[in-house]
Amino acid sequence: MMFYLSPYENPFYFIILGITLIPLVIQLLRGKRMMWYQNVLTVFFLWMSFGGPSLRQGIALLIYIAWQTFLVWWYFGHRQRKNSNIGFYSAVILAILPLFLVKVIPFILERNFMIDAVSANPDLKTIPTFIGFLGISYLTFKAVQMIMEIRDGLIKEYHVGRYLQFLIFFPTISSGPIDRYRRFEKDLLNPPDRDKYVSLLANGIQMFFMGFLYKFIIGYILGVQLLPHVKNFALEQGGLSLGLLGTMYVYSLYLFFDFAGYSLFAVGASNIMGYETPINFNKPFLSHNIKEFWNRWHMSLSFWFRDYVYMRLMFTLIKKKVFKSRIVASNVGYFALFLLMGAWHGLTWYYLVYGLYHATLICLTDVWLRYKKKNKDKIPSNRFTHGLAVVGTFHAVALSFLIFSGFLDTLIKARFG
Repeated sequence: MMFYLSPYENPFYFIILGITLIPLVIQLLRGKRMMWYQNVLTVFFLWMSFGGPSLRQGIALLIYIAWQTFLVWWYFGHRQRKNSNIGFYSAVILAILPLFLVKVIPFILERNFMIDAVSANPDLKTIPTFIGFLGISYLTFKAVQMIMEIRDGLIKEYHVGRYLQFLIFFPTISSGPIDRYRRFEKDLLNPPDRDKYVSLLANGIQMFFMGFLYKFIIGYILGVQLLPHVKNFALEQGGLSLGLLGTMYVYSLYLFFDFAGYSLFAVGASNIMGYETPINFNKPFLSHNIKEFWNRWHMSLSFWFRDYVYMRLMFTLIKKKVFKSRIVASNVGYFALFLLMGAWHGLTWYYLVYGLYHATLICLTDVWLRYKKKNKDKIPSNRFTHGLAVVGTFHAVALSFLIFSGFLDTLIKARFG
């Protein structure tokens, strides 16, 4: 009997994962990586997640893998011959195209001018399901990363098998963390020695237990038991209310424990397989300003956007002398970065406002840090001010998560129709 299960969502998934990882663990304890078995596991877990009722996603995934593999292979060959802008930008655009279509097509189909066409042909709504699949964003980030690092000359050798291992590494395929190719390749080719693997194994098991605590106990209490009640309370009260405040707190904590729990499973499974996949969360609610928060929250995604969007945009703006002031260029970069991040979550007003809100917070934080640096002798700095900054940052972030949740949209529609 075959179980079709989403990653880390069902107790059976963990039982199957634990049993099937045993041969890998035994071999890694002997200092060897059993690649053929890892390949079998990859196919098995992909079939479990993308087969059966999700077969349409599975077919889309296979086509997508072939597309990205060909594209990166083509660009690597092109880059060896010449370093042209048109080749580079064409490769990046074509790598992003499937994700772009998955995000944009539903948005277009929901517009007023498409209502008659969709009513006459309901099958139009199924178009994104032929392209999209669980985790398409994270695979796209990996593919774009490859193209950019090939352009930079950081990747000097393209090996199809290693690229496929990196692209479809099953512990992280659905929601990250987003690894880096050169780091992953190093782990792939150099299995840890026994002492290091014992440490990784212990760490991986500990992460699984923490993941169970985060996702299935705390996340369950917050998301299933508390959140519906505070939302109903907020809807009954309407407008600014204690119910809305409760929704903000409960949703923020739920979002963290649910997502951090998932990431712990992904990193834990990677560690047990002998890979040091980077962590995604590092006590983000203890951040004392918004810049530090983004160095602790969904780290692999924020670092990806920093390295492959913000830094490159800044380099272009400064090199082309678009703005005379580096501060202005930096602020423009922040707004472009967070608007893109908001649009990536979805083309709705609350995701875009979420992005603009964070860009504004970052720019204001920069202003404050510059002022603080110039007046460090006049501004007190102690445990109390640090604690105040942590509490203030948490509330600024929690407000952004309330916007991100879309609950304000529900509240407005309930009040005004």
